[in-house]
Amino acid sequence: MAAVQWHSRVRRYVAEKQSCGLEVASVEFGDYHPLKSITVTDSKSRRGARKGSTSSSSSSSSSVAMDPLSCMMDGTDPLSMFAAASASEPHLTLPHSISSGDLANGKRKEKEDEVAVDFEPWSSKRGEILARFTTTEKLSINLFMGSDKGKAPCPGSSAVSEKVRTRLEELDDLEEGSQRELLNLSQQDYVNRIEELNQSLKEAWASDQKVKALKIVIQCSKLLSDTDVIQFYPSKFVLITDILDTFGRLVYERIWSMCSDPHPLPVSFTADEVNDTAKETCLNWFFKIASIRELIPRLYVEIALLKCNCFLTKCGIQKTLPRLTAMIRGIGDPLVAVYARAYLCRIGMEVAPHLKDSLNQNFFDLLETFRQIHGDSVQNQLVLQRVEIPVYLTLYSPAIHWILQCVSYRAPESLLTEMMERCKNLGNNALLLNSVMWAFRAEFIATRATDFIGMIKDCDEAGFPKHLLFGSLGRSLACADPPEAERLPILNEAWKVITKVRSSQDYINCAEIWVEFTCRHFTKREVNTVLSDIIKHMTPDRAFEEAYPQLQSVIRKILTYFHDFSVLFSMERFLPFMDMFQKDSVRVEVCRSIMEVFIKHQHEPTRDPVILNALLHVCKTMHDSVNALTLDDDKRSLALLINGFIRMVSFGRDFEQQLSFCVEARATFCNLEPVLVQLIHTVNQLAMETRRVMRGSHSRKTAAFVRACAAYSFITIPSLTSIFSRLNLYLLSGQVALANQCLSQADAFLKAAVSLLPEVPRSVSIEGKMRSSEGFLLDFINNFLSTLLVVPDHPEAGVLYLVRGLLNMVQDYTWEDNSDAKVQVYVSALPLLAAMSQETYLYCIPKVDSNETLYGGDPKFVAEINKLCETLIGQVLDHLKILGRDESVRRQSSLAFSLFGCLLAHGDLRNNKLNQLAVNLWNLSHKHGYCDTQTSVRTLEFIKHLAQQPNMLHISDMVQRLILQSRT
Repeated sequence: MAAVQWHSRVRRYVAEKQSCGLEVASVEFGDYHPLKSITVTDSKSRRGARKGSTSSSSSSSSSVAMDPLSCMMDGTDPLSMFAAASASEPHLTLPHSISSGDLANGKRKEKEDEVAVDFEPWSSKRGEILARFTTTEKLSINLFMGSDKGKAPCPGSSAVSEKVRTRLEELDDLEEGSQRELLNLSQQDYVNRIEELNQSLKEAWASDQKVKALKIVIQCSKLLSDTDVIQFYPSKFVLITDILDTFGRLVYERIWSMCSDPHPLPVSFTADEVNDTAKETCLNWFFKIASIRELIPRLYVEIALLKCNCFLTKCGIQKTLPRLTAMIRGIGDPLVAVYARAYLCRIGMEVAPHLKDSLNQNFFDLLETFRQIHGDSVQNQLVLQRVEIPVYLTLYSPAIHWILQCVSYRAPESLLTEMMERCKNLGNNALLLNSVMWAFRAEFIATRATDFIGMIKDCDEAGFPKHLLFGSLGRSLACADPPEAERLPILNEAWKVITKVRSSQDYINCAEIWVEFTCRHFTKREVNTVLSDIIKHMTPDRAFEEAYPQLQSVIRKILTYFHDFSVLFSMERFLPFMDMFQKDSVRVEVCRSIMEVFIKHQHEPTRDPVILNALLHVCKTMHDSVNALTLDDDKRSLALLINGFIRMVSFGRDFEQQLSFCVEARATFCNLEPVLVQLIHTVNQLAMETRRVMRGSHSRKTAAFVRACAAYSFITIPSLTSIFSRLNLYLLSGQVALANQCLSQADAFLKAAVSLLPEVPRSVSIEGKMRSSEGFLLDFINNFLSTLLVVPDHPEAGVLYLVRGLLNMVQDYTWEDNSDAKVQVYVSALPLLAAMSQETYLYCIPKVDSNETLYGGDPKFVAEINKLCETLIGQVLDHLKILGRDESVRRQSSLAFSLFGCLLAHGDLRNNKLNQLAVNLWNLSHKHGYCDTQTSVRTLEFIKHLAQQPNMLHISDMVQRLILQSRT
């Protein structure tokens, strides 16, 4: 291919825009709307359609394309259908082993008395109990050692009486020494041994050693009568009842599986539908339980199998619950008895929540046992174990809370009145009163808050401190509102007690609860008073260092109710309160929470000096926490919060004050690069806002100001470590300077960007992975080229000095091996140079004289452009030859087609050599069949359309040659 003389095609941009515009048609809106769903009606029913109907008629519905946006508005999209199905799905309590087929075939019916999601499950309390009730004392446990008698009987002994006798002997064997006592176990060792027993139970059951499994359960149940380490008893109860739950589930599933003959049971079945084999097996299990000699294991194991009563009789559970309730009265230790009642209530709520009478009776029996707490046996035990009464009483809390939760679930308000009366009859027992306030609905408690305060005053503080009672009351009042007239007296009465608490930890635990009540119902004056009292209590002996979680909770609650930061920071004690967070990690976390609330709720920019100074201090605290060990994710999250603050700062028309703020922020947040980037964007936006206010005509003062903005950016950009951030900001700042007629500053920005190109690495790290930087660099260069069209040449630097400088940098840059990026830049530069040779440019910047004004289509200027274009085309053609020699035909085809498109759009194809070059490039791009067929066809159609226009004879000739070549 011979070298050619480049001539740019003369462009008439206005005429081209008009010719390429789409045809505009007015739309008359009647019943029709473009977003209305398309309705397809059958052609047979068209006669009945009324006039003006928007339905389109068709004999085949498939001929009309469904609008993907409108068709989803009828609720038929998958998410809407799923939500609708979930909303209509009844809540079911299913047998453990029910299959999906049983569920599909079963009759789904929602019972009014079922436990719904508003009932807090036992599983949510389990972890809290295990974490709260711990011990350092040594524990003991009896491990089952197994026995040969536990094996299946020989085939000869088939008589029923023999089987019963054998099994009774197996149970007796447990009491005759087939166990080993482990002493001096730590708490973790004890938990591990319990887990081993749980696993042994499952293994025994899986190997069909049912009696061995029952022995393990009996042995574990016996442990619940042991209170030698009394402080660990609630956790022991949780661990042992886990094993009982497992046993109850296994037995129920076994009996359920036996009911599948001759056909599976429905979901809601009656005892009449259970076959005789399943009933006999169920009775057999209850007979085994009845043979257990000791009360506590017999009681617990029968409670675990309570659900199995539904296989025997219709009213089996209803009759069994009162009997088990009465059995618990035989337990002498009140702590053991209360947890047995808790377990009965838990299983009762799972299998028969509608049987409220047994739940209430358990609670009333509990009240009768309270006098035992002060009896000699309990007191002697506490002295022996050196446990104080307040500590001992807290051991009852989980059980009493659970029993009351079951009793109060969906209970009428009259039941609370009855409970309050019983509390008064017991002399306002503090432990019981505390549990009542925990269990009943907050709305019930709130309406009687004054009555509860009176009862709390009458309580004896020796066993249960009053501040704990006020804490429980405060939790309820944080969820429900008492009568408005009672709110201030309630707060005063509560704070009289709270402020007298001597222990700083007890004080903050209670005060943290009542802060929410104060914030919810009162103004900043009362909240400020509360904060002052907290500071007074927590500052001596640096008590705040042990209460950071509670102090953080106080901050969160204040931020929940105070979103006006001018009010928040006007509290005199708020910032001194924050000064108590002296541990760096906690202090930063508090600052994060403040900034998150500010960004979420501050919708209008602010210039309030109180807010700005306070938040600047908060942001500086977050910034100063950054060091060499800070993770990148943490840096990003901190930068996002600080950037959110910067975007919310606005001084209105006081642009100089805004720039001063940015200068101060740059010095304050110099270690977070995203913040510096945001500040540069803010200053550039400030310059453009100045231009908008002045309507593009700067005065001497505003001209100096926008130059100061440019200087800010020029000074700040080099401090960034990301090279692409620097490149993009140099270009953007240069564009802003150019728009504000700061030609010298714009020239400096663009030259700095060009000089930075050689430093671009060949690969960059993105989200921890190394990726080639070539694509990013090409995008930047293309953006840079589009800007150069309106940049006037420097009078002392020569014609096209920025374009030449950019191309020289591209020429010297070390590109990747086997890369076409360099020649792609050359091809991209051709449209720019073609646009520069026009008498009128495609776009310009108001009040900035670009080269179209400076040179006015001067022949020497155009000749320089043509010469540069010829050099670029020569470089591309040489590269095409190299690709041909290297047999890189796919890359050669793509590059040839790109150059052909450039010549077609911007070259003057009346020049025969240029025309012939275009044809040769077309042929080369199609030579090996790698050119995209669809793109090729559309390009050819465009050329044909172009040839039909006036004065396009040279295009017509080219079309003939292209079509001829395509056929060959």
